[in-house]
Amino acid sequence: MPHTGETPGKGEYKCKNCGEQITLDEDKDRLPPCPNCHETEYTEA
Repeated sequence: MPHTGETPGKGEYKCKNCGEQITLDEDKDRLPPCPNCHETEYTEA
């Protein structure tokens, strides 16, 4: 399960808490805290 600060690679990630989706465009991009609820755990969307 990807967490804030990790670099899980390009793709879509969904906040485990509220379902907000984040898109990472580069392999080196880090996951931010959820912009909606500030949680730090994601699942792949």
